[in-house]
Amino acid sequence: MNLATSVSWASDPTTQAPDIPAAQRVFLLLQGPHGPFFDRLGRLLRATGATVWRVAFNAGDAFFWSDPDHLLRFQQPVAAWPEALARILKEKGVTDIVLYGDVRPIHAAAKQAAEAQGLTLHIFEEGYLRPFWISYERGGSNGFSRLMGFSLPQMHAALRGHQAEVPRPPANWGDMRQHKFYGALYHFLVLVANRRFPHFRTHREIPVRREFVLNLRRLLLSPLLAVDNAVRTARIRRSGHPFTLVLMQLEHDASFRAHSDYPDMAAFTAEVLEAFAAHAPRHHHLVFKAHPLDDGRSHQRRDIRHKAAQLGILDRIHHVPGGKLAPLLAQARSVVTVNSTAAQQALWRGLPVKAMGRAVYDKPQLVSDQPLAEFLLQPQRPDPAKYRSYRDYLLETCQIPGGFYAARARAPALRLVVDLMLARNDPYDSLADGHGTARQQPGSDRR
Repeated sequence: MNLATSVSWASDPTTQAPDIPAAQRVFLLLQGPHGPFFDRLGRLLRATGATVWRVAFNAGDAFFWSDPDHLLRFQQPVAAWPEALARILKEKGVTDIVLYGDVRPIHAAAKQAAEAQGLTLHIFEEGYLRPFWISYERGGSNGFSRLMGFSLPQMHAALRGHQAEVPRPPANWGDMRQHKFYGALYHFLVLVANRRFPHFRTHREIPVRREFVLNLRRLLLSPLLAVDNAVRTARIRRSGHPFTLVLMQLEHDASFRAHSDYPDMAAFTAEVLEAFAAHAPRHHHLVFKAHPLDDGRSHQRRDIRHKAAQLGILDRIHHVPGGKLAPLLAQARSVVTVNSTAAQQALWRGLPVKAMGRAVYDKPQLVSDQPLAEFLLQPQRPDPAKYRSYRDYLLETCQIPGGFYAARARAPALRLVVDLMLARNDPYDSLADGHGTARQQPGSDRR
């Protein structure tokens, strides 16, 4: 089976690069991950002979860009952005648009423009397989990813029976400290140095000042939170109670907002708590695992405890802040989430998973299709062979070893992504056509 011909939008121009030399390509970079990743990417793209422009929407964007001659400052109200973007695309002769996430308003407008004008849209995101990979796709990510339309048989056929040799991640890759540091620095710059961007408004619902305070607080309290996490995790592991693990997400997370029907996390946790109280065995417990970057803005722990007290199950409910997920997954009975990518770690371990939103891994025989009440009683396990094939497919296509924040994590990713961006086809079509992908690392350390 040829995957490229079996998916209706395989010829979408936003997933194909122009058939012209790199020296004639013009890349327009919008907002990237906090920190220097997009600046390093721009340097490498310029080294190919391509022209690279960056749009700064605030002082944080401008600070992390080292080529002032190719920096475009957008200083108007956000309502003027589509018209300004159209003018930039025409005046600069843009062939490719590069962004981080495709949901925030300025990026959604760029996605629409790329589709209308047949431009190639390159999208970076946090990895579907975390924490040792990032995602690179074209046209859309998460609930808008082409993965949403691919069936497991299609993926297996594209692999042609070959099981990927999984790159071995480093023992200590994590760049969470750098992630928190760059987040705090970025919002500090927006707070104190944004006079040249008087109309900037964050796509988040809270003011920039509050965003900075929360980022700084999270960074400073990291050691204490790590201790708290370790203590709570140890108590749960020693208790002997069977437990279901609920993977929490950031309420402002783009995937949660755009690809679920919940207005907020409180609505999700209330539904889970009600089903647990009514249907789970009385000796079972429920563990809510906070996102590592949760900063307390949505008061998730308070809401969970209040609802649990109303239902009379407070003594069976636990909340664990941040920290590592593996110790809890090692003893969990099953996992419930909206659409957290962390659920893939559960699938890798063969744990039953119930996804309450739209996710790229929500495939038959991977994620349970049981009603939540039934899942809490007798959860269905994923098919291990099918998940291995799915995981192999991701590793051969959209998952790039590396990270956005720490220098030692950026280097492996940057080493691969420029060739992926210059390739005619996106990684999915390249694999389906039998040409392989540009992501392979000759001589890399593999399992």
